[in-house]
Amino acid sequence: MHNRHTVLYICEEYISGNCYYYKTELITHDSWRKPESIAWSTPRPISKATFLKQKKAGFRTEHRFVNKPPATVISIHKRHARSPE
Repeated sequence: MHNRHTVLYICEEYISGNCYYYKTELITHDSWRKPESIAWSTPRPISKATFLKQKKAGFRTEHRFVNKPPATVISIHKRHARSPE
């Protein structure tokens, strides 16, 4: 069971204003007595309501601003050249 010290709730806000919410937990790959085996788990998506609820309950939260340019859209469809008639 995770507690306030072993879980982190993350809000990532992008330039567009979109926010994405995640939860990550401290896990061990061997033993809690071996610090080198302790790592953060892969972030899992959660809802905004869950993020706000856990923030209010006193869990650790982070608000990250992501300053990445928008993605470039590349068309994968080729235009077919017309064959001479």
